[in-house]
Amino acid sequence: MTSPIQFEEKEKYSQITMDDGKANAVSPALIDAFHNALDQAEQAKKVVVLVGREGKFSAGFDLSVMSQGGEAMANLVSGGAELSHRLLSFPYPVIALSTGHALAMGAILLMSVDYRIGISGKFKIGLNEVAIGLTMPHFGVEMGRYRLNSAYINRAVVNAEVFSPEGAVEAGYLDQAVSPEDAMSAVEKQVEALSGLNMDAHHGTKLRVREPMLKGIKDGIEKDFGPNGEWAKQAL
Repeated sequence: MTSPIQFEEKEKYSQITMDDGKANAVSPALIDAFHNALDQAEQAKKVVVLVGREGKFSAGFDLSVMSQGGEAMANLVSGGAELSHRLLSFPYPVIALSTGHALAMGAILLMSVDYRIGISGKFKIGLNEVAIGLTMPHFGVEMGRYRLNSAYINRAVVNAEVFSPEGAVEAGYLDQAVSPEDAMSAVEKQVEALSGLNMDAHHGTKLRVREPMLKGIKDGIEKDFGPNGEWAKQAL
């Protein structure tokens, strides 16, 4: 089976590409492959660029697993939370190029990195958990609280509003939206800027700024998926 994640070390950055040939559903296999790619990126010691497939950044957690409920669902969502925590505390800058739709865990991945560029188009970006009948897990609430613009938190997290790429910039999912033909030049510009940082200082400052959020994510995993966690009792 072809891996849903590809790692490529380029001259100035490491590229992690999500492409499962479909909607880039976040499955246990994708999470495992993602961690393997991050291991390689740590060894490369460069800025990381995360991209999706054309038209699809990620549609969120794999519904075939989510529909099982119970332990399978809990393990997948807690695994996604751990992946977000690792990205948020990664020792090198991470840029995401949102190549299309980014929903649920796909939108959370955008909130997990240091700079987000979205391709303009008829794409949907947002947290649609409430719309499909799921109470937002605590780690998602924490990320929305810290990464989204304050005026949009209720609309995005509680009301499950989804946005166009331009609206996603206003809400805080993206830092900029660009035309498809300008996407790679925008990425390369950010690679150049972030590569010029002192990486130790960047990492140390990132951890200080995000300390409350990172703690909130860890606490949220325990609340939802610990011995007395309630969230895992849900099912689609």
